[in-house]
Amino acid sequence: MPIDFQHSLSARTQNAPSENSSHSSPAPEQRRIGTLDRLEAIELTSREGQAQVVQLLGIALRGLPRMHNDGAFGHTLRAVKDGSHSSERLEGDSLRYAAIVALGLSYADEGIQQQILNGSTAPELAHACAARAETSADTGAVALAAWAAAEAGRFHAAPLFRKLRLLLASDAPIATVHCAWTLTAALAAEQFGDTQDLTAFAAKRLMSGLSPAGLFPHMLPASVSGRLRAHIGCFADQVYPIQALSRLHVARGDVSALSAAEACAERICALQGAAGQWWWHYDTRDGSVVEGYPVYSVHQHAMAPMALLDLREAGGFDHSGAIAKGLRWLDRHPEVAVPLVVPEKGVIWRKVARREPRKAVRAISAVTTALVPGLHMPALDVLFPPNQVDFECRPYELGWLLYAWLSGEVVTRLAPGSTKATPAKEI
Repeated sequence: MPIDFQHSLSARTQNAPSENSSHSSPAPEQRRIGTLDRLEAIELTSREGQAQVVQLLGIALRGLPRMHNDGAFGHTLRAVKDGSHSSERLEGDSLRYAAIVALGLSYADEGIQQQILNGSTAPELAHACAARAETSADTGAVALAAWAAAEAGRFHAAPLFRKLRLLLASDAPIATVHCAWTLTAALAAEQFGDTQDLTAFAAKRLMSGLSPAGLFPHMLPASVSGRLRAHIGCFADQVYPIQALSRLHVARGDVSALSAAEACAERICALQGAAGQWWWHYDTRDGSVVEGYPVYSVHQHAMAPMALLDLREAGGFDHSGAIAKGLRWLDRHPEVAVPLVVPEKGVIWRKVARREPRKAVRAISAVTTALVPGLHMPALDVLFPPNQVDFECRPYELGWLLYAWLSGEVVTRLAPGSTKATPAKEI
């Protein structure tokens, strides 16, 4: 497919600061950098990182057509082997992933959208997702479809927001990720319909989960996860709240939301691995790592950048150094020698994991740290080394990649008085 992101680079690269220049490591106190777009922003920290992102964006646009199937997106593009021949097979169907792709593609040129979607566009995909979500019992899918409807489709998906409002107004437990997506969706849709009460419900529930260590649990309330897992929050449980609370600050001037987002970002950046790994499970009580593996590629190239760039654009600290470090892991991962980025296939292999039966290390680590915070068994690293590559790639990984790097200024547009689109017709 003749899609190239090199046009995103301009003559500014000719005079970009080098990796070793005085601009290569911004001080932690550095705030939002004017109106630079995201590619320019990462360039200030790492020219190598910017070139890497451009390559990855091109991979996303080559890979997504392989995952598209008659107006929907599969769940997994999996590597398969038949004798000496290897190929990839598309499996399943995912409404969640389709909504995420709609969000990411909405920031690409319409011509690119049509090439990937067989003549359709991101707004049309968002409409289709919203219609499917009306009969879905998956809260995460409903929240993502509502978000895509507002931001990519430019309309208010009223049936979806009614579903979310009923849930958030009750005392029913909700996954932290779903709550964060709901808050982000409600903020995105405010220009098209009344979501203020949902915004308030979601913000209150999300803030209730913030621990003194600055981390979020997997469920709200945490206690519903049970005694042995209530203290654990995964990486996704941190990045989506950072994103949602950063946007809440811009939309409402909520200083406590920004403080919570900054505390969480500061903690996960402090815990980042020596080679740039964004670790998987955290202890919300003392802010330590429960279990680092698997390390997911999408965390490195999309989810961490998405949240941390949103935070910076909301007026928070600049963590570009951590973003660049995370990107480097994709090419220089110490765990395995196998390349994770495969441009010719349009894939980024999903993760590096331990060789372990039935997620044994995660289960053991959950129990030991539940009993004594920080208690780990060093022998587990020897018995179950992280030397396995998961040879699959999912549409949401590429959708978030596009969104993370192309959605600059979406955060600042939430500010009161900013120029917004004319409200679209409600469906």
